[in-house]
Amino acid sequence: MKIIYILIIVSLTCAGLQAQGDTLIIDKVVAKVGTETILLSDIESQYAYAQDKSPSIDPELKCNIFQSIVGQKLIVAQAKLDSIEVTPDEIEANLDFRISSVLRQMNGDVALFEEYYNMSVDEMRDNLREDLTQQMLAERMQSKIMNDVIITPKEVKEFYYSIPKDSIPYLNAEVKISEIVIKPEVSDEERTAALKQILDIRKQILNDGADFAEMAQKYSDDPGSANRGGDLGYADRGTFVLEFEAVAYGLEENEISEPVETEFGFHIIQLMDRAGSRLKLRHILVKPTITEQDNINAKIKLDSIKAEIERGDISFSKAVKKYSVDDIPSYHNDGSIQNPNTGKTTFETAELPTEIYFAIEDMDVNDLSPALEYPLPTGETYYRLIKLNAKTRPHKASLELDYTKIQNFAKESKKSEYFAQWLEEKLKETYIEVDYNYVLCPDLDSFLNPGREVDRP
Repeated sequence: MKIIYILIIVSLTCAGLQAQGDTLIIDKVVAKVGTETILLSDIESQYAYAQDKSPSIDPELKCNIFQSIVGQKLIVAQAKLDSIEVTPDEIEANLDFRISSVLRQMNGDVALFEEYYNMSVDEMRDNLREDLTQQMLAERMQSKIMNDVIITPKEVKEFYYSIPKDSIPYLNAEVKISEIVIKPEVSDEERTAALKQILDIRKQILNDGADFAEMAQKYSDDPGSANRGGDLGYADRGTFVLEFEAVAYGLEENEISEPVETEFGFHIIQLMDRAGSRLKLRHILVKPTITEQDNINAKIKLDSIKAEIERGDISFSKAVKKYSVDDIPSYHNDGSIQNPNTGKTTFETAELPTEIYFAIEDMDVNDLSPALEYPLPTGETYYRLIKLNAKTRPHKASLELDYTKIQNFAKESKKSEYFAQWLEEKLKETYIEVDYNYVLCPDLDSFLNPGREVDRP
């Protein structure tokens, strides 16, 4: 039987949710696994997600997806039998995290979110809830199944020496790095100019009869909402930054706020509607201009911080707490940068942003880079110092240098084999019904019925 790990994809694009314009899937139950059902949309949505990520995909992928979903349903069914639970609070917290992550990528623009997904944030939550509940149940059950899998030093060595010598992998150069990040400070002159402009816009709307939406389209520096007249749609508490929300929730319907200063600039906010704790808002944003001199000053400040560290006047970790902006993940980890692909602090050099790669190429461990530009997804530019904490050169994997990596490989291999055995046993004892009109996979019978001959209906 093919050994598989259960790949459970629950995201805003593949959990039965389509962006506006996508083809809708006509749903049908295509399989039953114990008390759990598999819908045609479960298969098609994950297949569409995979196609979107890589247009040239294996033609057997749809069958592999179906087999993975069968495995997931087996785990969920067993989780329910074992009385494994996830609480409503845990589910809602997970939903909050996922949706907030997407909203952050859209600069908190709820209207853009709703336009792209063709549904409200609340509708998105409702669509995701059941799939996410099943994912969390499956993860907990899978963790329980393999919780007792351990790997001994002897097994690590046996695993390593079982690899043919000509197949022992070469490991790429790797580094660990930390950062101190600062934001260019706006000059008093530019801040005053931005405040004056937002006050003038507000005056034109209130006193001269200018249309709010037209003024937003003409003057707002928020690219996500400006072309919609500043419309932010309906949003729950916690969607926007604190200063913005504190004012928004104090407004009467149709009232336009005084200028509100946030990290993004100066806003005026209008409350369009209130539905319980949800507000429908529109705003106009004026950002103070960051001048070339502001950028130069930021680099000068980093040069000064670098000199302070190199003189021994302050440690790097203390400098992070003293100088670095606190709205980036590294701030909370003594400046250490986490690899977004692995969740670890190790990067292969090929994974590094180009400017960091070239900056550290000739650095020794514990050296500091010059000030580097740090472009953000929002279009802003911060500046940072990079510290090289550790590095390895390309080499053939060995027990001496790479024991932890090899140990992890060996443990994952053992877990995979253990889970495959568990899955095979559950497949033998679980009632499974498949609609072969919709699931056409050549190896399906041998997968669903390991070790048994099966006559198709």
